[in-house]
Amino acid sequence: MKTITINLPEEVELDKVKIIIAASLFEQGVLSSGQAAELVGITKRQFLEEIGKYGVSIFGETAEDIEKVGDIKL
Repeated sequence: MKTITINLPEEVELDKVKIIIAASLFEQGVLSSGQAAELVGITKRQFLEEIGKYGVSIFGETAEDIEKVGDIKL
């Protein structure tokens, strides 16, 4: 396992930073949902429920991708 140290201002919420990083790595296919959840310190289910708030699809498709396929407006 690798370790990273980031100096953040006090007002930045560490939990939000963790989930943003984990969601990004999950979206890129670097981490599985289970690995990303472990990084954040929550269950896999909680992670999958939360990442939508950050614009990450659990299905690997963005809203724009889905709209391109058909006449679906999200």
